[in-house]
Amino acid sequence: MANVSHRGDMATHPDVSEMRARYARMLGGRDVALVDGPVFLLGLYCAASPWILHYATSQPALMTHNLIMGIAIGLLALGFTTAPARMYGLSWAMCAMGVWMIIAPWIVGSSPDTGVVVNNVVIGALAIVLGLLCAGTAAKSVPRP
Repeated sequence: MANVSHRGDMATHPDVSEMRARYARMLGGRDVALVDGPVFLLGLYCAASPWILHYATSQPALMTHNLIMGIAIGLLALGFTTAPARMYGLSWAMCAMGVWMIIAPWIVGSSPDTGVVVNNVVIGALAIVLGLLCAGTAAKSVPRP
């Protein structure tokens, strides 16, 4: 029986440089993988918050707004997970979405109560913080010449 547990030296493989480069690309930016989950959960909460806090009937425009923004944040998180090298440039969009979430109750809503305002301010602040974390780690993981 042949000894199949022995592995040769990969340094002699003709595609070793390409495999190393691909491996480095695959791992590049993955130090921010811990942020992807919280971003997705934030989007999920944002989309469901009108029903959780029971303002779906009193603020129908804000309900639709939070649903759409939550889906958008969730899609960004999925993009961060599946294509990190391409998507972390959109980390700044996450910050912009956070700023918009903070001011949206007064622009989209009609005389929002304190609970609605606090909810959107907290969601917006978390989106800004997570967006800055994503942008910072993406900038850190880009190789410098």
